[in-house]
Amino acid sequence: MLKSFRITAILEGISYLLLFFVGMPLKYLLGHTQTNMAVGYAHGLLFILYVILAVAVCYDRAWGLKRFAILFVAALLPFGTFYAEKKYLRGQEEH
Repeated sequence: MLKSFRITAILEGISYLLLFFVGMPLKYLLGHTQTNMAVGYAHGLLFILYVILAVAVCYDRAWGLKRFAILFVAALLPFGTFYAEKKYLRGQEEH
């Protein structure tokens, strides 16, 4: 489950950056809304999956509310999931 969460964290972070740096400029500078909508839906789905997996992994590993809060806030910040994956998730497979 941790490996799936790590992959989801990376994909969620990529979708967030695509939304900010591709979808939003295309929408507001060029009036192209389809890309923003497609990336937005993908990001929304990945965000929900990320939060569900964060709850499941924190429960499974008895990490507590503090670690869950850190992982949740990381999903709200650009580049946050990359930081969380590196600092809190990488290397945890054997624990």
